[in-house]
Amino acid sequence: QVQLVESGGDVVQAGGSLRLSCAVSGSSSGVKIWAWYLQSPGQNDREPAASLSSAGSIRYADTVNGRFAISRDNEKNAVYLHMNELPPEDSGIYYCVVDDRMGRTIWGPGTRVTVSS
Repeated sequence: QVQLVESGGDVVQAGGSLRLSCAVSGSSSGVKIWAWYLQSPGQNDREPAASLSSAGSIRYADTVNGRFAISRDNEKNAVYLHMNELPPEDSGIYYCVVDDRMGRTIWGPGTRVTVSS
């Protein structure tokens, strides 16, 4: 089972950019889907922002489509979320998540992004 640790969260002004990183420990060979989820301030739900399947299929939430990009570096065993044109509504805790072939969903501890207006 992999373990995930996010980094890159910061305070940024509206309109700015950030790159979040997800370091993966353990073998990634069993991973089916890599994803980033957002938990907005004051919300209990975590919403998917972007996902990348092992087959290369990518999906984005409508609210981030065209501004966010998910990518993976196999050599570094890491997943990234490139975020551009950030509005305050993108603030929250971003979680790196994987679904593996054993049917497990694994979450990282999250990294906080604050977009100031």
